[in-house]
Amino acid sequence: MGVAVDFAALQNDANYRSILTREFDILVPENAWKFQYVHPTRHNYDFSQVDALMAFAKSNNMQMRGHPLAWHHLIPSWVEKGNFTRDEWMAILREHIQTLMGRYRGQIPIWDVVNEAINRDGSLRDTIWLRHIGPEYIDLAFRWAHEADPQARLFYCDYGTEELGQKSDAVYDLVRGLLQRGVPVNGVGFQAHLGLSYAPKLKPLAENFQRLGELGLEVQFTELDVKVQDGTGSWEKRLAEQAKVYAGLLQTCLQAKSCTAFTTWGFTDRYSWIGDLTGLGEAPLLFDKSYRPKAAYKAIQQVLSSE
Repeated sequence: MGVAVDFAALQNDANYRSILTREFDILVPENAWKFQYVHPTRHNYDFSQVDALMAFAKSNNMQMRGHPLAWHHLIPSWVEKGNFTRDEWMAILREHIQTLMGRYRGQIPIWDVVNEAINRDGSLRDTIWLRHIGPEYIDLAFRWAHEADPQARLFYCDYGTEELGQKSDAVYDLVRGLLQRGVPVNGVGFQAHLGLSYAPKLKPLAENFQRLGELGLEVQFTELDVKVQDGTGSWEKRLAEQAKVYAGLLQTCLQAKSCTAFTTWGFTDRYSWIGDLTGLGEAPLLFDKSYRPKAAYKAIQQVLSSE
């Protein structure tokens, strides 16, 4: 069971730290490893937050997950506005990947190498890396990551891929192609930022897990939350529906041999990216703003206790 960590909350909120260490096994830095924050200028890295998270994880016998290496958001201006040759673009991405992974070589069991490279229609997303390096940036990122830490398990991650369809088919084709070309990839992460009106059907989700497992890949929920504002009925009804969604996803994961982790993107509604983004009381997580366990927490607890 994993969770994304809000660094400021970890530093300043004792209740946050207490529940985090009690409930979860895996920590994912929510922002601390993103390019803009960890590599703000070409020749300067800032590992202060990550190092603090690493120390916290070690002192509490928790794993850290590396996230993310090649992504199209939160790119610093020196990269966005840079006028580089293709070889220089490749050198920038390679150095970034290998510096981050090399610093923690042997300490991080899993890295999210490439995130969100595919559009909803199955085409490649127009990212800064695609424009300046070409489609092979994906292969290269995984190869460079493997060079940096051969023991780490390497994941491709995306959102909107839970059910069978254009985008999930494209992800399947992408990772199958990587494997066929001998590119070191070990798993697919599901960035399941969901709502009550678009929770995935469990049968096609299970089928998706199965076909990826048959390729020899792990699957994991890597960024799970379920907002409730798009639901209907009373608040209590929405929270009950949310609990059913969480429980169904966890049951589907537990029933799939290939599913190896279940990570929520935060754990308390007090600190949630989706609420900050929409300005609404989305209540997407397992604990409310006062750190009280919600119906979703109790549903997950029940699923786990029945295994």
